[in-house]
Amino acid sequence: MHKIAIAKAQTDRLQMRLGKLHPFDVIDPAKTALVVIDMQNYFVKQGHQSEVPLAREIVPNINRLAAELRQRGGHVVWVRNGTNDTRESWSNYHNYLQSPVRAERRLKSMEIGEDGYEYWHLNDIRPEDAQITKKRYSAFIQGSSDLEPHLRGHGIDTLLITGTATNVCCESTARDAMMLNFKVVLVADGLATHTDEEHNATLSNFYGQFGDVQTVDELFQALARGDQKKAAA
Repeated sequence: MHKIAIAKAQTDRLQMRLGKLHPFDVIDPAKTALVVIDMQNYFVKQGHQSEVPLAREIVPNINRLAAELRQRGGHVVWVRNGTNDTRESWSNYHNYLQSPVRAERRLKSMEIGEDGYEYWHLNDIRPEDAQITKKRYSAFIQGSSDLEPHLRGHGIDTLLITGTATNVCCESTARDAMMLNFKVVLVADGLATHTDEEHNATLSNFYGQFGDVQTVDELFQALARGDQKKAAA
């Protein structure tokens, strides 16, 4: 598990600007979705080209948060990457940011039906959860997926982002979600990437500028406050 260390300058800046450390410390579960990014074999399973070993360690926290949110009436969405139809439409990425060998391996591994496309076997995916395929780092960019209309159709206004990699697909999705006017929380101990430095750089930069950063246990408290607020209304 990553050692979480958000830059003090960011926490100080948010405290000064907002007067508290968490902008979303009261969360309505019924309007909240847990969005789990790329917890699939290509990124989680040992031996795959883009394996993130620490991703295996966050699985219990993701499953725990999913169970809590379902119990409180929220929604869980599992998002995975697929490479079908991306050879031409995302050619600059594959032709210039990958070697030919790596690009071919990536394109093949995450085609529908291939091992890399399959969800990690320890994910607690339930029948009532949604499963969505994206075709870019961000699930929200035009042409990537139908995640946004799916969430709007379920009355969702708050997203809890988990998965891998923290500083790539998770950060890209989270930033775009904020720009689309969702309330967004990066789940600090529900995300994984290759190093603590990369993980914490994303958390620090996102915190206060794009949204909130909370741990799973902090989110349990925020969700409970949300239910308490509704009950008292």
